[in-house]
Amino acid sequence: MSPRQTPSQTVGPFFRPSLIEAGAENLVRAETRGDRVTLEGRVIDGDGAPVPDAMLEIWQANAEGKYDHPEDDQEKLIDPMFHGYGRTGTDAAGMFRFYTIKPGPLPDARGGVQAPHINLSIFARGLLKRLVTRVYFPEEPLNATDAVLNAAPPNRRATMIAAWNDARHRTLHFDVILQGANETVFLDI
Repeated sequence: MSPRQTPSQTVGPFFRPSLIEAGAENLVRAETRGDRVTLEGRVIDGDGAPVPDAMLEIWQANAEGKYDHPEDDQEKLIDPMFHGYGRTGTDAAGMFRFYTIKPGPLPDARGGVQAPHINLSIFARGLLKRLVTRVYFPEEPLNATDAVLNAAPPNRRATMIAAWNDARHRTLHFDVILQGANETVFLDI
């Protein structure tokens, strides 16, 4: 008898009880260096309805533009009070929130500079694998030359740029739209 391939399965909805640790949405402590930023938004499906059982993860550099990872060999300061990783789930209205800092710019593979950004992964029911995008900061001059952002079609780049939700520029709003006319640009990684 020859082996048969098993059918693929979609992800979730089991995140909250098994994978989301309380407090994992808060990446900062009192001693963390950098400008504090709250990143909040909603996960919305193709029909415009909230996704109440999604899980989101962020991964980002510190305020100097250095990842807390052994493969980041830049000669920049490490912040022992910032590790750059967070995880949270959405609520009944599809809302999520992270407490973090604005990351510094990073070098890119071509010798240029990447604009400050937050890497965002989305896991939700109906997805066979995670979706990945980047959250860029509004009015950031380096957005104009960021290779990843500028690889997206010009009319779709705005789906990767958050909006300030307050006059003091402390809260970013970023909706993740899974399908449809205003679908968020997702990266093929």
